[in-house]
Amino acid sequence: MVDLLALQKYFILSHLHEGDVAVDFTMGNGHDTAFLSKTVGPTGRVTAFDIQPQALISTEATLKAEGCPENYRLICASHHRAPEFINEPIKAGMFNLGCMPGSGNKSLTTMRETTLPAVENAVGMLGRDAILLVAVYPGHPEGDAEGKMIEEYLSSLSRFKLCVTKIKIVNSPTSPYFFLIETK
Repeated sequence: MVDLLALQKYFILSHLHEGDVAVDFTMGNGHDTAFLSKTVGPTGRVTAFDIQPQALISTEATLKAEGCPENYRLICASHHRAPEFINEPIKAGMFNLGCMPGSGNKSLTTMRETTLPAVENAVGMLGRDAILLVAVYPGHPEGDAEGKMIEEYLSSLSRFKLCVTKIKIVNSPTSPYFFLIETK
């Protein structure tokens, strides 16, 4: 059976290396932040965003527990504000849309109003040989709408500048899926 998380890491690792700059646009509990931090190592930089103060607390604990280098900034702000904090091209970015796992608050999810500008900004921040991964959770109405909106936007991008791929389990319509956006 396809392991979507393993696939995501495989694709990220084909672009992201020691010393690179990466962004976790949806920090949550910090597992992607920790993966990015370890991958770029002590000479790299990771910036992570979330609007929930609890996400920063949880992520800080995850980073410490996993022995990550202190190469990260945790920012309590919406992901669509990333250009206010990052002024250089990024090598990799990750979005895990939906709600914060384990938070118990399923009503607080990423929303189309900020997700689309965040994805547009992230695409614009990509450097050479860079990758952006956007994981979508269509099992709730906002997640389904977000996924359709993102696909519409990504479909409009020039194939001469970017390669956009969608990875989805076809016979499970409410299962998560993800988009890969790679610079050429």
